[in-house]
Amino acid sequence: MIYTKEGDVLLDQIYRQLVVDHAKNRRNHKRLDGPEVKHIHYKNPTCGDVMTLFILVTDQRIEDISFVGEGCSISMASASIMTELLKGTELDEVLKLREGMERMIRHGEVPFDCDLGDALALEGVHKLRARHNCALMGWQALDRVLDLNKD
Repeated sequence: MIYTKEGDVLLDQIYRQLVVDHAKNRRNHKRLDGPEVKHIHYKNPTCGDVMTLFILVTDQRIEDISFVGEGCSISMASASIMTELLKGTELDEVLKLREGMERMIRHGEVPFDCDLGDALALEGVHKLRARHNCALMGWQALDRVLDLNKD
């Protein structure tokens, strides 16, 4: 698809609005309780943003996922988008999405082998090296929760 200059500006505005909406109206911003729920407290070492990620995995699928925390718009929007994207997803697909997100944020490579959905709105963060960990904070917490889940 080819965009005109005006199309690029419009797409950028839509993506910015999406990020702002997720930052202000966080989806799945709540605690999950129950004996099968795993959780991890995670702090972004570069800026002090904090979150606790909750995940319930059943039969190799994320049955439920949520977070609580405070931080910059990018970290909170990214965590909100991530929880919407991953709820109901098989773990092998979760790992593929995780790798795609990492490539997009760190290297500016928009992955065509996985559907990042609304997370594509964060593609511009690639240009802001100091904000990479903000955009990946929830995903880094997810890595640790999934490691906990392997026990």
